[in-house]
Amino acid sequence: MYPVVRVTQPPDAPEPLGTKRKYWYKAADGREVLFKAEERGYGEDWSEKIACELAALVGIPHVHYELARDVNADVPGVVSVQLCLPGEALVHGNTLLQAIDPAYPRTTLRVPAHTVDAVNRVVRMLSIPAPRWAANLPSGITTAVDVFSGYLMLDAWIANQDRHHENWGALWTENRLTLAPSYDHGACLARNVSDEEKAARLTTGDAGYSVGAFAARAGSRLFDQPTDTRPLSALDAFRRFSAPIPHAADAWRDRLRAVDQSTVEAVLDQVPPDRLSRVCRDFTLQLLVENRTRILAL
Repeated sequence: MYPVVRVTQPPDAPEPLGTKRKYWYKAADGREVLFKAEERGYGEDWSEKIACELAALVGIPHVHYELARDVNADVPGVVSVQLCLPGEALVHGNTLLQAIDPAYPRTTLRVPAHTVDAVNRVVRMLSIPAPRWAANLPSGITTAVDVFSGYLMLDAWIANQDRHHENWGALWTENRLTLAPSYDHGACLARNVSDEEKAARLTTGDAGYSVGAFAARAGSRLFDQPTDTRPLSALDAFRRFSAPIPHAADAWRDRLRAVDQSTVEAVLDQVPPDRLSRVCRDFTLQLLVENRTRILAL
């Protein structure tokens, strides 16, 4: 089983971004660590942990998360070490987009101006992630755009519907901007769908209510055109972004192809059952299998 970090230290400072309670504390080794509480029952602790383990399997630069529990409040959650080294700062995507388009709206998360082309234009200006994040990239992945293609493949695989303009960014250091690792994947894997619905979808004879039909509905936070009223699906966001760089899409798909079902099952089976029920585990596995099939069929 994955270990559960016992957080006993008092909070140093709250973290204002996002919708869930989170705070920074100093670990015994002196590192700044972020605790994100899962007190709403949405499953964003186990989904975040599984997502980071799957990202590692295919070599995508990512923030590492561990399951955790705030001992004093008796609240589950996850922890992650501060991703910025001293002298670095995280610059969110909305800030980068506004730098090239002063009219870009920064204050809302559902933004039709958050298009594939706009994001591509920004990411092309960034350097590839630092070696501490990018130690296991596929052969031929040499630019930030190539790497970001992998982030979108991950989103399509795990049904991450929250890659909005504050959930990607760059690390600023010494007058240089590098693509930040992928982070904040808690809104994935249908984590907030009830076990009752998951059980029904697993056993239904209605193709329109199956796990496959559910998987096909996963949306993204990227739009095709700024005049669109609906964002692209997670699969179409990956396909659209990767169209000009087919070598990158092929490299990431090759990595995904090498991850078989038994490997994914091993990841799921390491999540403690008090976090991930059997029904939820079985549904999550089937969702990942369905999405992998759809990605590899592109």
